[in-house]
Amino acid sequence: MALQRQSAQENQFLSSETKESFIAPGLTIEGKIEGAGNVRIAGRFKGEINVKGDVIIEQGAHVSGEVRAENIVLSGEIEGNIHAESRAELLETGVLMGDLKASSLTVAAGSHMRGKVDFGWEERGADKVVPIEGSGSSL
Repeated sequence: MALQRQSAQENQFLSSETKESFIAPGLTIEGKIEGAGNVRIAGRFKGEINVKGDVIIEQGAHVSGEVRAENIVLSGEIEGNIHAESRAELLETGVLMGDLKASSLTVAAGSHMRGKVDFGWEERGADKVVPIEGSGSSL
């Protein structure tokens, strides 16, 4: 189901050709979401989300579980870790209680987070130790 009401910030991630799944306000769903496409949550979801697309958690929504996606926009609440392959954005009403890993991170004033943050590192280079030339010591 496609949803037409989108903020300008949320809309930048969604292309008009991509399908979007929607959990409406007032709905509570438990399980696993995986596949290709975008997911917008305005209700409550408990479980794992793993998509090749974007995930948008609207203000007032609550997710309990791990979230993995290309881009993640958080206006609601997540209790669990998130991993954004490209970009994570915590908007002013966003609350994250868990760890965050992303290539790029934007945090708005007013958002809240409790957990570890890892951003800006490439997967391949994150674990490499490069010796400093001429230091006279080896690791």
